[in-house]
Amino acid sequence: MGLKLIVAFVEPDRTEELLAEARKVGAGGATVMSHARGEGRNTVKGILGLEIAAQRDVLFMLVEQSCADRVLRRLAEVGEFDDSPGTGIALKLDVEDALGVRDQMADLFRRMDEPRDPDS
Repeated sequence: MGLKLIVAFVEPDRTEELLAEARKVGAGGATVMSHARGEGRNTVKGILGLEIAAQRDVLFMLVEQSCADRVLRRLAEVGEFDDSPGTGIALKLDVEDALGVRDQMADLFRRMDEPRDPDS
């Protein structure tokens, strides 16, 4: 069984919604880092010409590779990443090895054995 790490940089007010949607398509838990700063291609200037850096939450989700594409696509769809600039980005990384996730792995194996909804 292979693992993937989904990393998403999202608007803080969308974090809970996006986590819930990711769970619907196979993600388990997540680690959330709050108050990350992001800067896009074009910087935004505010009062006195100071740069305004948008606050972001960073979501880390370790998922089984068979559901990784579904999770990534669902995050992008619900978060409107491709439709609205500045709403967020998500990426998928290969995981060579992971320690400290024995309980999560047992849960993944159980969920893999459960029947899937053909519409998901």
